[in-house]
Amino acid sequence: MTGDNWMQQELDALEASGNLRTLKTVEPAGKHLLYQGRKYLNLSSNDYLGLSETSLQADFARDTLSSIDWTREYLFSNPASRLMTGNSRHYEELETSLSTLYGGRNALVLSSGFLVNSGLLPALARKGDLILADKLVHASVIEGLRLGEAEWKRYRHNDMDHLETLLRGAENRTVWVVTESVFSMDGDIAPLRQLADLKNKYGFKLYIDEAHAFGAIGPSGAGLAAELGLLGACDILVATFGKAVSSAGAFAITDPLTRQYLVNKMRPLIFSTALPPITLMWSKYIVDRLPGLEHLRQHLRTLRAIIERQLGIPAPTHIIPLPAGSNERALSMAEQGRQAGYWLTAIRYPTIPQGTARIRLSLTAALTEQDIRTFCSTCNNIG
Repeated sequence: MTGDNWMQQELDALEASGNLRTLKTVEPAGKHLLYQGRKYLNLSSNDYLGLSETSLQADFARDTLSSIDWTREYLFSNPASRLMTGNSRHYEELETSLSTLYGGRNALVLSSGFLVNSGLLPALARKGDLILADKLVHASVIEGLRLGEAEWKRYRHNDMDHLETLLRGAENRTVWVVTESVFSMDGDIAPLRQLADLKNKYGFKLYIDEAHAFGAIGPSGAGLAAELGLLGACDILVATFGKAVSSAGAFAITDPLTRQYLVNKMRPLIFSTALPPITLMWSKYIVDRLPGLEHLRQHLRTLRAIIERQLGIPAPTHIIPLPAGSNERALSMAEQGRQAGYWLTAIRYPTIPQGTARIRLSLTAALTEQDIRTFCSTCNNIG
């Protein structure tokens, strides 16, 4: 192929297979969104606590921003990395709040969840180490596996027998086991108790990605590991502010020595521009209030129960897949949903394996019980 023809040919092939993506310009409107002049109930948002629908932004402006001296402090950008001049006091304040939430453990804030997962394992796992990752870990973790020098293998999804088989063959090596706590596409949960038992038996290092649990699950919203009393088993716990906390950025929870090592060795931290102070302040504002948002987490559990009763499908978390199988059926289901006033998103390869396309429902606490009951009734006409 010459010139750029190969790009067009690949795009044509994606379109023919039902895998072509396009960017749709939408306007958020609380629990709704506007697209091409029409309002849709948004069932594809990661704003799990529904904070974009609350008055918290106005409260934040009144409680925090009203005391700012705007002639001395610029909040809307940060023109340096943290190791240059970008490490404002707001980083320290946010990390202190996270440390409090996680029982005094150290926190390290970075600019995005993708940067955390793609940079942390390459920094910590050395040549000769072995990383064993669940088959369904996020693409950002896979990127980190590819970038590092350690050997890596995938164990079958949530299959502890398969994991143990791999562990038996890794004696006298440093081993990392990596999993999500709540999986992003299926909404199922990792067997963390079994993982903790295996860690006690084999002595590996445990890395838990709580991106979809942080804020929405556990005591004070600290996640699934905290809910199960297993924070002590996690050598690394990571999560993002870009979902339940309705902000931007991400963090890792670990011990002081590991944190200091990451500051010196983690390339996405060293070479990335720091987050704007206003983003850090907003994240801290919400993290400090997570313990008081249990009513929102309870509301999410209530919405899940309605889905289970009315649709007869399991809903262990706020992420609920509606299986379609083929790309064509998933796209058709999404379009039928939109015609009925619901914003549904078809999830297809390469986000998930071929032949497992689905609609991914993301429940948020902004939705009412009646919203979900009405949607479930509508689902009877979507197929």
